[in-house]
Order: sequence, then structure tokens, then C-alpha cells
Amino acid sequence: MRRRDFLAATASAAALAACGSKAAPPLPPGVLSGANDVLGHRLRQPDFPSPTETRKISVAIVGGGIAGLSAAWKLARSGGDDFLLLELEREPGGNSRAGKNEVSAYPLGAHYLPLPPREARATRALLAELGVLQGDPDAAHPTYDEKYLCHAPQERLYTNGYWQDGLWPKLGVPAAERAQYARFQELIQELRQHRDAAGRRPFALPLALSSRDPKRLALDRGNFRDWLLAEGYSAPGLHWLADYACRDDYGSSAAGTSAWAGLHYFACRDGEGQVLTAPEGNAWLARGLARATAERVLPEALVFRVEQGKRGSTIDVYLAAERRSIRILCRELIWAAPLFLVPRVFAAPPPQWLAALRGADYAPWIVANLTLKEAPGTRAGQPLAWDNVLHDSAALGYVVATHQQLRYAPGPTVITWYRALHEESASRTLSAGDSASRAGKSRLSFSRDDWAREVLDDLSRPHPEIHELVTRLDVHRHAHAMIRPLPGRLWGGAQAAFERGLPGIQFAHADASGLSLFEEANYRGVLAAERTLRRLGVSFATSL
Repeated sequence: MRRRDFLAATASAAALAACGSKAAPPLPPGVLSGANDVLGHRLRQPDFPSPTETRKISVAIVGGGIAGLSAAWKLARSGGDDFLLLELEREPGGNSRAGKNEVSAYPLGAHYLPLPPREARATRALLAELGVLQGDPDAAHPTYDEKYLCHAPQERLYTNGYWQDGLWPKLGVPAAERAQYARFQELIQELRQHRDAAGRRPFALPLALSSRDPKRLALDRGNFRDWLLAEGYSAPGLHWLADYACRDDYGSSAAGTSAWAGLHYFACRDGEGQVLTAPEGNAWLARGLARATAERVLPEALVFRVEQGKRGSTIDVYLAAERRSIRILCRELIWAAPLFLVPRVFAAPPPQWLAALRGADYAPWIVANLTLKEAPGTRAGQPLAWDNVLHDSAALGYVVATHQQLRYAPGPTVITWYRALHEESASRTLSAGDSASRAGKSRLSFSRDDWAREVLDDLSRPHPEIHELVTRLDVHRHAHAMIRPLPGRLWGGAQAAFERGLPGIQFAHADASGLSLFEEANYRGVLAAERTLRRLGVSFATSL
């Protein structure tokens, strides 16, 4: 065959193949939502109107996430009800908010709470108050309402084209690597059971109750990946799980996570992997805390200036719905908003605060909720677990909102897909030198359609039928979802400035711990409230 004939034949075949191929299916409808960044970003170039009204209050709480709600919960339970909670969004809840459609409620952020360890007394007290923990909250192993205990099958992993039970990679893993799994698990069990001379765990939750053994604290100076290698853990499956764990809880890779924090993930709890969950994720916990706030929440309220005086704090607040500013005079201030806002809001912040924030890094997250005609995988006879993890994926997999309904018959469902942007940093917002061009390079600038394509491409590997099943795909963006536990930040003194606070100002956000976990936010909120109650002279029974 002559070269010209060959090229002509090739072109014809390509044309025929193109005619026979299917066009990419249209994207399902949906929206892109997230924090009110339009309002929040006004802090970059503040041009707020002067206050037209002054209000006086004993306690002002800034931020209505889990920490702020926990502070309000403790104040209300202790009779300190002269407080006001200022929240940027239309409703409180922070990363524990939820959405709902005709099929199910679904999470927009945090989606489960592992059974809290004994040290997390405030969290256990909350669960008892909500009727979920039954019996003595201080029992070694309390009983929990089965409605909230995650039903089996709880988790599975998609690897090498197959689904397997559990998250430890097993398929095709040689005996030598499995031996490393066993050695690591034995170490974790030892760490869970160990107590120092003061009766403290090496890795406690809340973090503040951990042992101060210098050898343990020194782990914070290095990263988790390097620690594993130095200890002889080279098994790829173990390194994958370590990386997954850090992305899941911290929004960071194992190489970017403190070794102390990496071990904390595995060793801080003793609930044998059981978790509490609901279709709406952790929104039920936020609602439980919010009951105490009653009419004391001021929504769509942007705090743009805080100045401390001898008798309390002056807080200027922009009310977006009313397009006006008010001034609040309070005796005590509980700051429960992210710490990166402190330099932009506080007048003349102390140098130790600015030093503590230097080098802080925040992880962005993307959460997508897909409404489906029926559960994926049912056509192949594989029942869905609650948590479905994809091994070779930058994402974390998905959870099933309708799993707790124990409904295995075919029918519509909602699945929630999670992606920590572990390779990106949201900390550029800490710098006054941000540029639009730099921000434009971030995946956070992706449109809803961009994310819809990525989500569907990711899920089509285990579920080729996903395009046929999805009827709606909504994307929720968390630009500053959580502070990352970088090496050296947990026990290197960076957090101490916010841990102590100042007379009249307490910091309640989980950022003050350095770990963005429910129990940490709950502890910090309750601790700030108890310190405030003491300053106000209000008697109370501690929850800590």
C-alpha cells in the first residue's frame, strides 16, 4: 500500500470511529455553594458604614461553628444567658451544616463522630443530653442509641478493580507487608493503653490532656511519612493508609503532617472504629448545641473591628441584611472564629498573636452531593457500605446519606463525595499581598461544572453507570476548612499565645488546639465559656 493510500484509509477509519462514538453525556443540574466569601472578603478592603446603634451585653461570642455553639451551650446550661452569638452565615453550624432535598438530608461538611474517648467529657455530656449516649457518660464503654451508630457494612475500599471490606489494602499484599501492618497495629494498641505517671495518654483527645513526655512531644518536629520510614515501615499499603488518614482528618498529606498528629489519628480513640452518624452528617450535633442559643444568634453579622479596653471589648459589626453597622460593648469576648482573621479584625493585635499565626496553613475542601435514581453498584449485586473509599484517587471517596435507613431495596439515594485539596494552601489569605492572578490558579476557582466533571470521572471507575444514575450534582466549597497540623505547630509553642488568651478575651476555635476535630472544637468552646463564667462570678459544675 502506498503511503498516500495508507493515510487516506487511516483518516477514513478515524472519521467512522468518531461518528460511532458517543458524545459525552450532559452534566446534571446543580449549584456551587460555600461560605459567604463575598461578605467575608470585605475585610480585605474594609469600607463599612459607621455604627448607628450601640448594644451592651455581658458576653459576645464571635463565630457560630461547633466551638462557638459549644461556648453558648455551656453558658446557657450554667445560667450565664446574657450573651450574643455573632455568625457570618445565615445559620450557625460551621463545617457541620447540612442540606436536604426530596430524597434525603445530606452533609455539607463533617459527616461522622467517632465514639468519644473518656477524656472528651464535654462531648459525652452533650451526647447524654441529646439521648444518644445512654447511662453513665463517664463509663469506660457507654451504650449508644443504635439509630446513630453506623450500621454495617461500615466501610470498604476500591482497589485494583475490586471492592474489599475495611480500609487496610489487602488484595495482592504479600506476607512481609502484612507483617508490617500487624506490627503497626500492635504499636497503636500499646499507645492506646499506655499511661504516664500522671495517668495521661500519649495521644489524648482533647489534645491538651495528652502526656507531656518530651520524647513523645518531640515527634511533632518531624513529619509522619518520615517517621514511618525511620521506624522501618515501608509497606505501600500502610503508607497509603497513613496518607489517607491525614487527608481525611487534617486535609494534608502524611509528608505534610506532624508525626505526633499522624499517630494521634490512630491512637487517640478506643472505640474500635465505631462511629456515630446520620443522613445529614454532624448537623444533628450542631442543632443539639444550638438549642441553647434560642434567640441569641445574630446571623449574617460580620465582625470587622475589635478593640479591647479596660472594662471590656468594643466590637463593630456589619449586618449584611440591613446594610448597616452596629457597635457591641461586652464585658467578655469569646473568639470562636478562625484565627487567621485575628490580624484583620483586632485593633493592634499583640505581637505574640501575630508570631503564633506566622506559618499557619489552612486546608481547602470540596464536598459534592449527588442525587441518584438508585444506589450505584446494586446492579452488580454489591451492597453499598456507608463509607466507600477509592484507593487510586486524589479524593477520599463517598458516604451514603440513606445508609442509616437500612433500606437495601432499589430506590433513590444521595451520596456525598469528599476531596481535600491537600496539594493546595488557603493560607494566601493571611498575606496582605495576595493577587488575583495567584488566586486564579487555585482549584478553588473551579466552576460547578469543572467539579461535576471531576467528580463523575472519579466515580465512573468503580461505577461506570454513574452518569445514567445521577439526576443532580451540587458542590459545596470550604476555602478555609481546617487548620493543618504542620510539623512543629502543635507542641512548638505556636498555639500557646491563643491557649492563654487575655483577661476578657478567650479563644475558643479548634485552631487554638491545632487539630480541627469535633471534640477539640467542643472542648475549646466549653473551656472558654468556663473561664468566662469564672470571671463573671457565676458558679457552675465543670464539664471538663
